Amino acid sequence: MHPHSPASTGLTRRGVLVGTAAFAGAAATTTASAAEAAPGRPARATVFTNVRPYGAKRPTDLVAVDGLLTSGPAPHGAEVVDCGGRIALPTLVDAHIHPDKTAWGEPWVSRNPAGSIAEYAEEDVKLHHALRTPLKERAERLMGHAVTRGTRAMRAHADVAPAYDLAGVEGVGSARRNLRHALDVEIVAFPQHGVIRAPGTRELLEEAARTGAVDRVGGIDPIGFDEALDEQLDVVFGIADRHGVGVDIHLHERAATGLESLRAIIARTRALSLQGKVTVSHVFCVPGLPARELDRLAAELADAGISLTTVAPSSDLVLPIDRLREHGVEVGLGSDGVRDSWSPFGNADMLHRAHLLAWVGDARLDEELEAAFRAGADGGARLLGLPETDLKPGSPADFLLVRGECLPQILVDLPQRDLVVRAGRVVAREGELTGR
Repeated sequence: MHPHSPASTGLTRRGVLVGTAAFAGAAATTTASAAEAAPGRPARATVFTNVRPYGAKRPTDLVAVDGLLTSGPAPHGAEVVDCGGRIALPTLVDAHIHPDKTAWGEPWVSRNPAGSIAEYAEEDVKLHHALRTPLKERAERLMGHAVTRGTRAMRAHADVAPAYDLAGVEGVGSARRNLRHALDVEIVAFPQHGVIRAPGTRELLEEAARTGAVDRVGGIDPIGFDEALDEQLDVVFGIADRHGVGVDIHLHERAATGLESLRAIIARTRALSLQGKVTVSHVFCVPGLPARELDRLAAELADAGISLTTVAPSSDLVLPIDRLREHGVEVGLGSDGVRDSWSPFGNADMLHRAHLLAWVGDARLDEELEAAFRAGADGGARLLGLPETDLKPGSPADFLLVRGECLPQILVDLPQRDLVVRAGRVVAREGELTGR
């Protein structure tokens, strides 16, 4: 019998083998991050027995009370889930994903040749009109799939342009509401077609921020694509300053061009006192910098409170995470596009993305593999202002359960996520959401 078949999982509740239907409704009906008990109601408690945190040799119990792990005894009447000796690992955070563009779950789409951002953006519009499933359903399908693979939170970029109006923001917002029991989501209004080169975009960004539909406004290659460094950054940072939202700018520019844009971003962050509210994504101008120049730039970024994200696209474009962290620069890991017009690849599985990070970084040692996992688990959490999970008392009760030997082996072999727990409640089992 296959070890992951339903009859052999060994996941039980109160001594009875649990099927998918038995977990339906197990998730909290409030937002996943709301862990405090309401006055006058009994504590919400679950005991996960026979579990091995991080692959510990001896199984133990994890007791979750109102969304947090505790060292104390479980309250009377707590639900009990026998985890069958599985390994518990913290769930992960996707710091950069585009769920509005996805064709995940749709009939196969054949991509057309494209070689520039403008050409890819044109293909985005074609795919947007070709897909028959409403955007909000496609986004929710992908975001829900991410939950089943062990993602607890994400920063979702939604295209904003006259070609779409605010359909992407609205669709991802709908998915966020429907998955709030299982997933924390930040939304970025992302001007894929350019802030300046696509007339009408700045007004849409302003509206998205003014109405509270988004948490951040974005930008893209101010010099290489928009060809308007000062004008683009004035618009983006002006909106952020007026409406109290953050900033997350895509920066694909390389070498001197990218560094010019990055230093302009640093200057505006300082001028508007937006430290801690600005992220730059991809940042292809940073990998490959000489050590001394990298150290100087990292110190500037840390002083300005600017964080970065990478999607580990290749060995020459992945950010030097460890060196940046040494200087105090937070770096998150993300999925980027998932089966969209840009690429047929992607799966919104952050454990797999951490695997790719280790792969492109030529990780061999256990500690190197573990560091790649922590980049996916902790790096994004810090970017989104979420508490890190370490499976100790006081930690959020957010974890996944898998069969395996140890964390490095799991990162390499990518076993099925048998159970995903969010705020102490089961939200996914064997690749399927369990309901609300």
